[in-house]
Amino acid sequence: MSTSLKKSLNIIFAGTPDFAAQHLAALLNSEYNIIAVYCPPDKPAGRGKKLTACATKLLALEHNIPVEQPVNFKDINDQQKLTQYNADVMVVVAYGLLLPEAILKAPRLGCINVHGSLLPEWRGAAPIQRSLEAGDKKTGVTIMQMNKGLDTGDMILTAECIIEHTDTSASLYEKLALLGPTALVDTLALMAQDNYNADEHNTSQDNSLATYAHKLDKTEAELNWQLSAVELDRKIRAYIPWPVAQFTFTESNTTNKQHKIRIWQASTQEVNSDKAIGTIISADKNGIVVATANGAICLEILQLPGKKALPVKDIMNGRADWFKVDANINGIVN
Repeated sequence: MSTSLKKSLNIIFAGTPDFAAQHLAALLNSEYNIIAVYCPPDKPAGRGKKLTACATKLLALEHNIPVEQPVNFKDINDQQKLTQYNADVMVVVAYGLLLPEAILKAPRLGCINVHGSLLPEWRGAAPIQRSLEAGDKKTGVTIMQMNKGLDTGDMILTAECIIEHTDTSASLYEKLALLGPTALVDTLALMAQDNYNADEHNTSQDNSLATYAHKLDKTEAELNWQLSAVELDRKIRAYIPWPVAQFTFTESNTTNKQHKIRIWQASTQEVNSDKAIGTIISADKNGIVVATANGAICLEILQLPGKKALPVKDIMNGRADWFKVDANINGIVN
C-alpha cells in the first residue's frame, strides 16, 4: 500500500445546534470513527422548562456514541477524560465553549473548526448575520486549525457561495449547512494521508484583513429610518430568524398606545419622493412604502403584536388605519 493512501481517523466531535448536527451526520456517513461527541449540558426549554438535549447530542445517542457534557474545560478531570480518548483529531462546529491549550493539543492532529465565513473576514459569533448586514457579495465556510486566538488559526480549506439579494440569515445558514459538511469531509481526507504535513497544506490568515462579527443583540432589531433603504434591507434580512427587525408604531389617538411591529420581508424601491424620513409614501396590497434617508423601502410581510406574520395585503384588511399615506412611522433616530 502506498504511504500516501488515506487511513481512517478516530474523531471527537464537539458541537451544539442543528448546524453542527448536520456536520456530524456527514461524518457518521463517512469512513471515519466518531469515538465521542461533546456538547454543552442540557438546558431548560419550552413552557415547562424541561431539560432538553441539543441536536448534536440526540444524533449521537441515536448512533450509540458516548456523549460528554462538561460545563467547561477548566476542570482538570474533564481535560484528562478527553485526552484519554486518544483521538486523532477533534472537529469543532458551533460548540460554544472556549478550548484551553491543553485541549487544543490533546488530539494527535489537534483541533479543527468549521467557521461560517471566508476568514479572516468575520471572525467571531455572528459571521452569517454580519456578512449579510455588510452587503458582502459572497461568503462561505473555512476549515481551520484551531489555536488560542478567536478564529485566528491557519486555514486548511475554504468553500464559497454567492449571497443573493434575497438571502436572509436563515437561507444563508442552510447554504452553509450544505457546504460545510462536504468541506469538512474533504479536509479530513487530506489530514488522513500518511504523508500529511500541516505546514505544507495550511495557509496563515492575513490579520490586516480581519473583521469581527459581534454577537447579535436584541436592541439592534429596532430599525433606524435615518439609514438608507439598502442598509435597512440588509438589516431586515440579516435579522431573520432572530432577533427580527422591528419598528415602534404609535397610534395617533388619545391613548398614544405603542406597538412593536416585526418585519419579515421587505425590498428596496426606486421612488422619487420628497417625503420626510419615516413617512409612508404609499400603502396598498403590494406593501407599505416608507421614505428613508436614501430611497424607500417596501414592507411586504409584517407581524403585529400577538399575531402571526402576514402579507401586508392581509394586514391592510384589518389595520389600514395604522398605515395611512403621509403618516410617520416612529423609529429610533440616533
